[in-house]
Amino acid sequence: MTAGDHGGAALVLAAAVSTALHQRLVQRTAAGRDIDNHQMAVRRYAGLAARVAAARALTHWATAQAAPGLSATLFAAEVAFDAVHMAERHQADFGLTAADMAALCLPGSREALAATLSESNFRAVAAQGEVERYANHGALVAADAELIAALRDSTRRFAAERVAPLAQHIHLEDLLVPEDLIGAMAELGFFGMSIPAEYGGTGMSNLAMVVATEELSCASLPAAGSLITRPEVLAKALLAGGTQAQKQRWLGPVARGELMVGVAVTEPDTGSDVAALRCRATAATQDGVAGWVIDGAKAWSTFAGRADVLALLARSDPDPAAGHRGLSLFIVEKERCLGHAFDLRQPGGGRLAGKADRTPGYRGMHSFTLQFERWFVPGDRLVGEAGRGFYYQMAGFAAGRLQTAGRATGLAQASLQAAGEYAQQRRQFGRPIGEFQSTAYELGWMVMRTEAARQLSYAAASAMDAGAADAGLLAAMAKLYACRVAVDVSQRAQLLHGGWGYAEEFPIARYVADAQVLPIFEGVEPILELKVIGRQLLAGGT
Repeated sequence: MTAGDHGGAALVLAAAVSTALHQRLVQRTAAGRDIDNHQMAVRRYAGLAARVAAARALTHWATAQAAPGLSATLFAAEVAFDAVHMAERHQADFGLTAADMAALCLPGSREALAATLSESNFRAVAAQGEVERYANHGALVAADAELIAALRDSTRRFAAERVAPLAQHIHLEDLLVPEDLIGAMAELGFFGMSIPAEYGGTGMSNLAMVVATEELSCASLPAAGSLITRPEVLAKALLAGGTQAQKQRWLGPVARGELMVGVAVTEPDTGSDVAALRCRATAATQDGVAGWVIDGAKAWSTFAGRADVLALLARSDPDPAAGHRGLSLFIVEKERCLGHAFDLRQPGGGRLAGKADRTPGYRGMHSFTLQFERWFVPGDRLVGEAGRGFYYQMAGFAAGRLQTAGRATGLAQASLQAAGEYAQQRRQFGRPIGEFQSTAYELGWMVMRTEAARQLSYAAASAMDAGAADAGLLAAMAKLYACRVAVDVSQRAQLLHGGWGYAEEFPIARYVADAQVLPIFEGVEPILELKVIGRQLLAGGT
């Protein structure tokens, strides 16, 4: 049996376990309506479903290369082995019967999987990666593959020449992204990638956006990869619900980088439960202009100091029972503030104060806690209809999760390359450490996981480009899995560096610090598993 045959059989087994869990959990949770009484089972199932989706994407990509794809085979086997083990360990929580388990634990399946997962196969993957110095030169599977490959190459050159030399200094000194870097990125159209050409953007595909995000994040997650995600929430919301006048007014300057955007959704006491937001928007008139006054606090508003406008979600219906139907989205203009704190005043008495929260990583844009006091917003800054803000925001969230998957893949790739380079340069006992079995195994493991995250991210982007019904679900799965990969790969790469991995002069320490935020924003990992992925999967029934 070939490597490809082993991978196909493993993928079938992994999918069978996922299907069995799905069927039992649909029954136990009443098609997702009672997931809170089965939270851990649903989370485990959602995580497995994401990994199965990654295995399918990786296998599809490998098959398109007309090659067995050792990474794809290993990954499918690992997912299948872990799936069977998880089903056995948590059989009672999933509600699996003895007949279910007998059907899943096929005779000889464990032995076949164990043989496939031999450490020598991981070392073979590492050897393949070493030929390319662990860089990503993989073929793209898309109708416009040549165009996107050219974008990948040009973005990689820009990242190496303009971003990478600044990244470590920005991190160590907790600096704001330099204006000349913002200007250079604006000139290349990075801020208008998802904005249609008719509104001044480049209107590129989601796949192209993810590829560019990945390359920029490989050089610096906060100072480049995350920087180009700033326009996403506002742009997607305007395209989903904004008036034609609003699109014409705001999208062009955003695409050109003339207006930088911050997002103000999360509140100090409200994170994933968006429907419980308390920041208020009250109808008011100031100097003869009808509009709204904003009162309340927001937290984790990244880039809010430097931003020219904030995409702010606030409660326009004072009745808490209105939930998400009482939320509206506003475009809030403000002055640029380049420090770690600001205190702005309006002539009419409004006040907006902000203070950057110190973080161990993800430095370069600064994340602020904001306080609004009677801050006046003219009526034409309300996006679309009052009470529809949550729905407009959802369009931005799906795109944000997709981009976060690209950011996470880029950081994992940076960690992999740093580990590969160090393994070739660092000598112990008379030879490079990369020649030792353990190190080669670790590098192969990193290659496999990073490629799985990449292909799932690309598959989700392609689904979104095609308008597939499950595109939002795939984007959530890609975000979930790729962010976990970024954490795991960066930490393994740090261990491979030994003591020097803890020294801030080595970029790997920055990668580890930056990776920690990825499973938190754009949907914290447990909530993403439970309320987004799990709920959607189980709501479909059998």
